[in-house]
Amino acid sequence: MKRLELEVSKREITGKKVRFLRRQGIIPANIYGHGIDSTAINVDAKGLKHLLAHAGSTDLIYLKIGDSKSPLRVLVRQVQKNPINDDLLHVDFYQVRMDEKIKADVPVVFVGEAPVLKKVKNSSILYLIDSLPIEALPDDLPHSLEVDLSSLEELDSTIHVKDIHLGDGITLLSDPEQMAVKVTEARKEVEEVPVEAEVAEEAEVAEEAEEAAEAEAEASEEE
Repeated sequence: MKRLELEVSKREITGKKVRFLRRQGIIPANIYGHGIDSTAINVDAKGLKHLLAHAGSTDLIYLKIGDSKSPLRVLVRQVQKNPINDDLLHVDFYQVRMDEKIKADVPVVFVGEAPVLKKVKNSSILYLIDSLPIEALPDDLPHSLEVDLSSLEELDSTIHVKDIHLGDGITLLSDPEQMAVKVTEARKEVEEVPVEAEVAEEAEVAEEAEEAAEAEAEASEEE
């Protein structure tokens, strides 16, 4: 994967005033880490969106602050978005030490085709995990972990966590006997049509969620 880089600048504006930055295409963000002081920064919204489209939660990002010659190596820790229009509100970056192991949840990607789906009528795949908790040095963190479905040939076939290849230098932090995938017999589900009252309630909940997200982003700035 191509090295992920982003240029940022130190930020003086904090609290509720950061909403004016967003109107100018600037996203407020913070850098924090073990044994370092938190740093408030400004990030170009367009550049940040491009970065987040390619970077996972375990991909190292090189942040260049102003005229500094040595970029900081960070991970994306938290992304706050407007629940209504998905606009970015705030991002937290975690600065890592290259000689210090860190814990992370790595996304699981399912690849290949399960032969059972063609062999057995009404069979389906039940996906039981979407990520795995691991510990590793920053350079050893994988972008994702692949689970090959080609071994699933019969009903009740399974793949367990212990069957997933993690790679060198990676320690699993969950039960290796946990089931990751299982072949089951498909069942029909009955969908209920929501009534008008439920639709109205959903709209009200969405509006409350938007206000809560903005309040949470502003609270992060004030801490």
